Amino acid sequence: MGIFRFKRFSVKNESSAMKVNTDGVLLGAVMKIVPEDRFFLDVGTGTGTVALMAAQRCEDLRGAMSLPEICIDAIDSDSPSAAEAGENFSASPWGGILHAYNKSLEEFSADCTAEYDLIFSNPPYFDCSLQAPQLRRNAARHTASGLSYRELLEFSASRLSASGRLAVILPADQEKALLRHARMCSLFLFRMTKIRTVPRKSDSRIIAEFSRTRCVEPSYENLVIQNEGKYTSEYISLTKDFYLLF
Repeated sequence: MGIFRFKRFSVKNESSAMKVNTDGVLLGAVMKIVPEDRFFLDVGTGTGTVALMAAQRCEDLRGAMSLPEICIDAIDSDSPSAAEAGENFSASPWGGILHAYNKSLEEFSADCTAEYDLIFSNPPYFDCSLQAPQLRRNAARHTASGLSYRELLEFSASRLSASGRLAVILPADQEKALLRHARMCSLFLFRMTKIRTVPRKSDSRIIAEFSRTRCVEPSYENLVIQNEGKYTSEYISLTKDFYLLF
């Protein structure tokens, strides 16, 4: 797929097991980032797109002068993916704050002493589906490859700062299991975005955001991507700072 160009950065999109995709862009655009956030972790970074979106949003929130205070770590167990993410980081305006590591979450966890203000991930999820024919893409998309949202929740429970948050995008049919395991890890939903490709279809994805603080009434939002063959105003508003077509 060559180079995928966003408004303020470009993504080399050749070696990564998972290419630039709508799920990642939605996660990068929707997840909550606040000016006080300093330490970020992208789990399963692929091309590094979501981490790059986080860097752009941090600059918009804090200004370029304060960017050296920020650290965005990005890990991927697939070596070509981690290498490509590193290249994309170096070529971006935010190369000084983005760091790519070729490590699984288990390997990273063994050495990690940092606390993160935001952990985010577009993790594998096709537990019961047919295996993809391409082995590396299969590993990036199936929980059998070693990364699951359960591991992500357990890691986040130990490595989030006191006010830290976890943001994850998953198929909508994983909602109940995700929320149940999050409660077991003492992580509590504070916001959920339910996503439909078109109005007539059921929800296809959820973006769930968790914190250590119990929320009495979590926020529930709905997003439809297209209606009558056109992108919706809500989707355009979310992604216009990133996509060239808006």
